[in-house]
Amino acid sequence: MRMNGTHLSLLCCAGTLALTLGTASSAQAEGKSLTMCWAAWDPANALVELDKDFTKATGIEMKHEFVPWTSYADHFINLLNSRSTECDLIIGDSQWIGGAAENKWYVKLNDFFDKNKISMDTFLPATVVGYAEWPKNTPNYWGLPAMADAVGWTYRKDWFAKPELRAEFKAKYNRELEPPKTWDELIEISKFFTGKEIDGKKVYGSYIFTERGSEGITMGVTNAMYNYGFDYMDPNKPYHMKGIVNSAGAAKGMDVYKELFDCCQPPGLTNAYMQEGLDAFKSGQVAMQMNWYAFFPGLNKDPNVGGDKIGFFKNPAGPTGQFTQLGGQGLSVVAASKDVDDALLYVKWFAQPEIQQKWTDLGGASASKAVLESDAYKASAAYAPSFVESMGMVKDFWAEPLYVPLLLDMQNRVHDYVVANKGTSQQALDALVKDWIKVFKQEGKDPS
Repeated sequence: MRMNGTHLSLLCCAGTLALTLGTASSAQAEGKSLTMCWAAWDPANALVELDKDFTKATGIEMKHEFVPWTSYADHFINLLNSRSTECDLIIGDSQWIGGAAENKWYVKLNDFFDKNKISMDTFLPATVVGYAEWPKNTPNYWGLPAMADAVGWTYRKDWFAKPELRAEFKAKYNRELEPPKTWDELIEISKFFTGKEIDGKKVYGSYIFTERGSEGITMGVTNAMYNYGFDYMDPNKPYHMKGIVNSAGAAKGMDVYKELFDCCQPPGLTNAYMQEGLDAFKSGQVAMQMNWYAFFPGLNKDPNVGGDKIGFFKNPAGPTGQFTQLGGQGLSVVAASKDVDDALLYVKWFAQPEIQQKWTDLGGASASKAVLESDAYKASAAYAPSFVESMGMVKDFWAEPLYVPLLLDMQNRVHDYVVANKGTSQQALDALVKDWIKVFKQEGKDPS
């Protein structure tokens, strides 16, 4: 996330960095290059700018291959699986860690971290588990936390401040019109705004993820389901899902998400994800929007809906807790690279505290505790405090080697119920358990 001008200055020049990293001189490195692979979005532009410092420090040219989110997973997983040498470094999704580790797509980094005194204790715990570890909750590292992200919410602060709307809302609900703290309040506010005319336009209460083809509706519905009792398995019995995935609370959470879709989503947004939400918010269609925090710096600066017009809040609580969906990615070295040593050099450079600070200054989102937990960061932007809180309450989807069929199974079951009105939430989750049991049996794991 972009920070304002009260940050630590970056004192190390190219020569100092080169000495710190133990690199060859720029002359010796002339002609060398590394290719970084990631998604094409605003933070990637910030990375291009940041990487100029690495080239100055080492003489190694940084090339970048960025592809749209819609083809990001397919494109790069295919490259990794084919042992392509196209990518030397990759910022890969959290769900890829299991497959990347077991298929030896990534270089294991434990010895490298130990040798270079890079400690995972300097990063937010959730990002270490999510972006670096496999098996989960073991000290086996396949990446360095690179881009912290989670689901959050934006709202039209200027609409919430309108005296006539505040008075009407208080008369109806006997409380002030403020950002929701619970999913019940979220639904109430969404219904309140839906159908109203504001600035000469009919508006809707909220936007939520509904995309079916990749991960969208799963990354949306879990923000309700987690807070009504859904989990992926019994923590005391690995891969045991019956009564956990399809608990009554999990079904209720899916019902709540469907209610929000049915009552308050703008028409036509039945297969919509990140960009459609940004468009709906920017065009003044919705009072509130679910999306990833990575987009909030740009929205905060938007000439039409940013500045004093926009506000931010963390995912609301439910009756069993307050969690949000983890996003973000880790930085890994591709095992098939012809320049593994230089790629490891980049990881060492990127892990430096001053580089983590500059990464965030430029528009990325460091997972460093020193950066995100600083008073300077929390005061840097309206979204910053809720982002830090959100990163402390995240949960993530399966990171199993066969995560793709697991994800597609959930996409289909949830979309069929929430959007296509097929069956009940309980039926959808009962079927999902059967789907997942089948996948885990293929993986040789016992879900009984």
